[in-house]
Amino acid sequence: MDRHGGAGRPMIYLDYQATTPLAPEAFEAMVPLLRDQFANPHSAHRLGRAAAAQVEVAREEIGRLLPGGGRLIFTSGATEALNIAIQGAPAGDIVTIATEHAAVLDTVEALGRAGRTVTILPVGRDGLVDMDAAAQAIGPGVALVAAMLVNNEIGVIQPVAALADLAHEAGALFLCDAVQGYGRVPIPDTCDMVAISAHKIHGPKGVGALWLRDGVKPVPLIHGGGQEGGLRSGTLSPALCAGFGVAARLMRERAEADRAHVEALAALARGLFTDWTLNGSADARYPGNLNLRRDGIDGARLLSYCRNVAFSLGSACASGSGRPSHVLRALGLTDAQARGSVRIGFGRYTTPAELESAAEALNMAAAAQAAP
Repeated sequence: MDRHGGAGRPMIYLDYQATTPLAPEAFEAMVPLLRDQFANPHSAHRLGRAAAAQVEVAREEIGRLLPGGGRLIFTSGATEALNIAIQGAPAGDIVTIATEHAAVLDTVEALGRAGRTVTILPVGRDGLVDMDAAAQAIGPGVALVAAMLVNNEIGVIQPVAALADLAHEAGALFLCDAVQGYGRVPIPDTCDMVAISAHKIHGPKGVGALWLRDGVKPVPLIHGGGQEGGLRSGTLSPALCAGFGVAARLMRERAEADRAHVEALAALARGLFTDWTLNGSADARYPGNLNLRRDGIDGARLLSYCRNVAFSLGSACASGSGRPSHVLRALGLTDAQARGSVRIGFGRYTTPAELESAAEALNMAAAAQAAP
């Protein structure tokens, strides 16, 4: 096998925006609840109450990284949380941004087909929303403004506090998709609803949450047993909730160490990928997400060649569609530039040596592909 795809070589994981490695501490917290403490947390007997207590401990821990007050509703993930927030919001117009996740854009598109007025705000070449267009669009009749804190494809941090102010001036609710930013970037206190996901912070897949400011009551999508205050019926998994809670606690306790580690890796990466161009703002961004492009390459071919490096061509949720990223197109990139882009994501468990090895493989493969 060649040096880029030998079967005996360990994989280097650089796809932290798609999912993060499960923290060992989260796994250890989950095992007893899967194996021994298996009672239904909605049962009234002692074992059920013990399981419910584990859920509430997790709920409180997760809430410590969210705005004060309000309540936290567990969901199956951020997609469900966003759907509850958007579909359950009061009737009226909706404003969002062209670079949002498909969980937002596809949901508002469906509401648009049902008769709601939807405005999609443009972004500049840096990926930041056009605030003049936002100020013009967010006015009387708007019921909901939805914006992502940290973009999942390009890492750009949107001015969500300013957007929330515009929403409130118009009498609208503000929904923040904080999936990529939770525990990493402060979430403004002015948000009315916040969607988050466990597996983006070293927790388990299959659980997320929607935080709601006091007084905000979306219409439920799922009906049944009335769990989660009637907003999300269905039996909760104490194991998943507990894993989420431990992951959130570690994000809080390790915040400074994680931040310093990611910033050091980002500084290292800047020197390793000098022949690449950064997509999106170089300043208003989360440093653990690098979306890079290079002339003369095709990202899909690069991914196939560098088989021992796990990186991405964009959102994992849209992979395989064959279409250039809607986020990169919104920045004004050509289809060729979008297809010549890759996303490299790193975090807590990435080592400098791994990043250096991955960069060597990517740079060699890109140079060979771009050669005349």
